[in-house]
Amino acid sequence: MQNRATPPISLTGLRRFAAFICLTVGSLAAEPRRLSLWPDTAPLGGGQSEKVEVPITVHLPEPSQATGAAIVICPGGGYGGRVVEGEGHGIARWLNAHGITGVVLEYRLPAGNYQRPLLDAQRALRVVRAHAAEWQLDSRRIGIMGFSAGGHLASTVGTHFDAGQAKSADPIERWSCRPDFMLLVYPVITLGELTHGGSRDNLLGPAPTAELRDYLSNEKQVTAQTPPTFLTHARTDAVVPVGHSRMFYAALKAQGIPAELQEFPEGNHGYNGYQGKEWDAWQKRSLEWLGERGWLKPSR
Repeated sequence: MQNRATPPISLTGLRRFAAFICLTVGSLAAEPRRLSLWPDTAPLGGGQSEKVEVPITVHLPEPSQATGAAIVICPGGGYGGRVVEGEGHGIARWLNAHGITGVVLEYRLPAGNYQRPLLDAQRALRVVRAHAAEWQLDSRRIGIMGFSAGGHLASTVGTHFDAGQAKSADPIERWSCRPDFMLLVYPVITLGELTHGGSRDNLLGPAPTAELRDYLSNEKQVTAQTPPTFLTHARTDAVVPVGHSRMFYAALKAQGIPAELQEFPEGNHGYNGYQGKEWDAWQKRSLEWLGERGWLKPSR
């Protein structure tokens, strides 16, 4: 049998092989990471807990495009479900295209206990900050975004937060859960007369007290420490009236907090199925707003 020597690899071949390796490694690096928020059981408030997995999916941008900013994403669904693609992973991919890490939160549905989703969202902010060095993030540029009822959850985190528990045995709980900024897209804000009834009932149950309704009507909870906020809403929204965003915007301005409210004369709830001119316009303007305030500066 004749021996055949392996032909030498040309310089062009080496370059193609190197390019293939780089592309493969880059694709692997960009693969979303799924993590569990709570190590064993998830708290319910009042010292109670339940054994359940609460996942987050971390979408990291390509390292060459990374800005160091991250946004925890709270999908909508009336607190009875979660629209995890159109208002979750799809949003994370859009953020990645602009160098922003997107963290999709599959928060627990409240079933009448508002602390379920709130504790999850607060924990998500802490987890992202705890992993900031590993994920090449700036822990001072971690925001939150919410859609519809997810906007209520995001605005609740932005008005009900703490600086962390410095002496906690859990190192993640030592981090602050205050978002550095908020993006609220056709959000539920108030649980008063103008509220979205389904969201309120799912969150608080059928007969909440007036005190609890006020506590989670977030236009009433704005303080000077509430983060800067970008809001967007259509005046034709028949599901969650534009008055929700207007009330929150007015409360922010009354406290001197940087805020912007982008209103559209049409578009309805969900901006025509996450497409069209209103959908494109809020995405464009929200990125501009973030850039104007310095949150999208390169991390290095």
